[in-house]
Amino acid sequence: MLYWAVVFLIVALVAAVFGFGGIASASAGIAQILFFVFLVLFVIALIARAVRGQPPRM
Repeated sequence: MLYWAVVFLIVALVAAVFGFGGIASASAGIAQILFFVFLVLFVIALIARAVRGQPPRM
């Protein structure tokens, strides 16, 4: 999911450079939503792992 957030961020940056404001705005919004969804799922996974008593893998 973080991969897709980065992809949409790059699309937004390229669109902004070429002057496509609507596409840049939409892509940046999607990237932001995906990033926060990734962040929430990451925190939930950390909490679930802590509750199960397993140490984090490195």
